[in-house]
Amino acid sequence: MTRPAWQDVPRSNLDRFEEIARSEAPELAHTILFQIRREYPYLHLVEDESGEPLALVGIRRAIEGFVSNLTAGAHPRVPPEMFQEFGRGEGLEGRSLDALQAIYRLGVRLTWRRLAEIGQQADIPAPAMYELAESGFEYLDGLVEQSVRGYAEAAARRASERLRLQRQLIELLLMEHRGDVSMTLAERAARIGWELPETIAVGVLMRPAREAVAPAVGQGVLLEMESEQPRMVIPDPETAGRAETLRRATAGWSGAIGPPVPLAAAAISLRWAETAVQLIKKGLLPQGEVLYCTERTEELLLLPAEDLIDAAARRCLAPLDGLSATQSRRLAETLLAWIETPGGAPEVAARLGVHPQTARYRLRQIRELWGDAIDEADQRFEMLLVLRALRLRGDLAPAQD
Repeated sequence: MTRPAWQDVPRSNLDRFEEIARSEAPELAHTILFQIRREYPYLHLVEDESGEPLALVGIRRAIEGFVSNLTAGAHPRVPPEMFQEFGRGEGLEGRSLDALQAIYRLGVRLTWRRLAEIGQQADIPAPAMYELAESGFEYLDGLVEQSVRGYAEAAARRASERLRLQRQLIELLLMEHRGDVSMTLAERAARIGWELPETIAVGVLMRPAREAVAPAVGQGVLLEMESEQPRMVIPDPETAGRAETLRRATAGWSGAIGPPVPLAAAAISLRWAETAVQLIKKGLLPQGEVLYCTERTEELLLLPAEDLIDAAARRCLAPLDGLSATQSRRLAETLLAWIETPGGAPEVAARLGVHPQTARYRLRQIRELWGDAIDEADQRFEMLLVLRALRLRGDLAPAQD
């Protein structure tokens, strides 16, 4: 490897260079800070306990550290804490590192200009000054690297804090409210920059895998992944395009989205979504997609009331008790088709996929078993509910279109 030119500079020249550079470091730091303030007037400078801008302290330490390491023959080392703190500050304020990096480049450029002049005063040979310039660029990279570390730490902390505040907001939204909590909601929402909508829908998700990546539900949708069943709060759910965006984002997930409700009634939407998820777990609603409760009204009204439906079935379908299981099922299917189908035996036969004569025979049996009660509107409606519930549960054959 080629011997560094800086090591061949006489010690007296190095001492002279360091003496001048260190003595001018405070003034040079002020000059750099002045120029930074001039080019970046919006920049907010944090001060230490004595009222001195921390940026000024950082610039001065950076210059002194660079010069000391260089003249000692060591690789210039960036003082990490100070510049990590600068990056941390940008991250906590939610700004990018672009301005900070531009400021670093400005500072290094001004510093190099002055050190080049000092190099001439101290009779530092040109090859050594070229090495100084290269070290300056490496030093700049080190400054940026330390700031990026601080920035990443602050961004992670900021994201964690936002998630914490978001969880608190979701919990408050989903509570059964007694009284007006609009002011509290508005305050919590403002802390994460979430605008309170007039209506919301609440979704409940089932993880496709333990370590499943959170679905990219889009801006404005609050997603809480800490629970065993993740929940999401969807603002203005009937906005055009919202449903399609959520369908794409939750592809491969199972779950349900409750009906749109006023903001204060979020707990109602959650309750319906949870009910739908329970039906999915029982195999009564399909998995592999996120269902909309408003598209599953029949199932949500009839299937959760299993005990009530069973009790009503024993009463409404009592005339079938003396028949075999096969006969009972066929007549129940025919009865449901008759109630659902306008017309007579031909229409019932088409719906069941049987011969019209078979349908006529079964309808005569139904008339004999139930008598005139089969014509009562309330009786027919109750039987319709019971038989549809049984069909949804798989106890009756599905209707044919």
